Parts: sequence; structure tokens; C-alpha cells
Amino acid sequence: MNKIVEGKAYVFGSNIDTDQIYPGRYLALTDPALVAEHVMEGADPDFVNKVQPGDIIVAAKNFGCGSSREHAVITIKNAGVGAILAESFARIFYRNAINLGLPVLVIPDIAAKVKSGDRLSVDIQTGLVRNETSGIEVRGEQISEYMFHILENDGIKNLIKKKYEK
Repeated sequence: MNKIVEGKAYVFGSNIDTDQIYPGRYLALTDPALVAEHVMEGADPDFVNKVQPGDIIVAAKNFGCGSSREHAVITIKNAGVGAILAESFARIFYRNAINLGLPVLVIPDIAAKVKSGDRLSVDIQTGLVRNETSGIEVRGEQISEYMFHILENDGIKNLIKKKYEK
């Protein structure tokens, strides 16, 4: 994982739930490529056709609320999203994201400081976000060293495997 994520921003509002991120009717899919075809379908049916590897989801409050299933994180990660920035996250979604190796950062008022299409540069370790389009810089909550270490290893399973393979 790169410490710096750069990409185009896609801005969503508050209370984007897991069914908007990955509709429950697709839960039987297991192929990561097929799962990724439905990313954010409930919030923006055309998102899958626009998003490019490294792009960044920006949201207001309570991103990832709803069901606790990991599918929401899996679809976002498999679609190539580089990070999610939000004013707040549902607690279980947040931990699922870290544990599966998807960077998520809490950034106060981020949805008001970014427009869809803006180019962002995000330092995952420090929480510094630079809007390259507008020149605005904001700093969010810095993640712990341990959570960054999980992200560096692309998830907690990989971290544990590396620890015990020695």
C-alpha cells in the first residue's frame, strides 16, 4: 500500500448504507470481479463506469451504516477505490475496512471542502488531505500506528500470516 493515495474524488452525502454500497441481492456472488461490478450501485448506478483505480470516495456522516457484512468493503476495495474519506463512519464498517486493508479516514467537514471530480492527494498515515483542484488542505484524525501497519500489509490476515511464517 502506498502511504499517499491520489485520485479523483466522488462525493456522497450522509447515511450511505451498506445496501447502497453493495445491494443485498448480489450476496451470492463470490468472484471479486463480479462483486466489483456493483460498487455503490444503490447510491450511484453509474459509479462503476466512472471509478478508476486509486480514486477516492468522499462522504458526509455515517458512511457504511446498516448491515455489518464485509461485502460493502470488499466491493469498494475490488473496484480499486484507493481510500474513503468521511466525516464519520459506522463503527463496524470502519473496522471491516481497516481489517480488509481499505484506507478510511475521518476528516471533519470534508464533504463541504471537496466536489466530485476534484483531484485529491491523501497521506494515509498523517491524515493530511490536499485538494489539488482547489488548493485547500485539511487534516483529519490520524490513524494509529497499528492500524497503519494493518493497511501496509493489505489487511489483518496478511499481517498475521507474515508474523507466523517466520
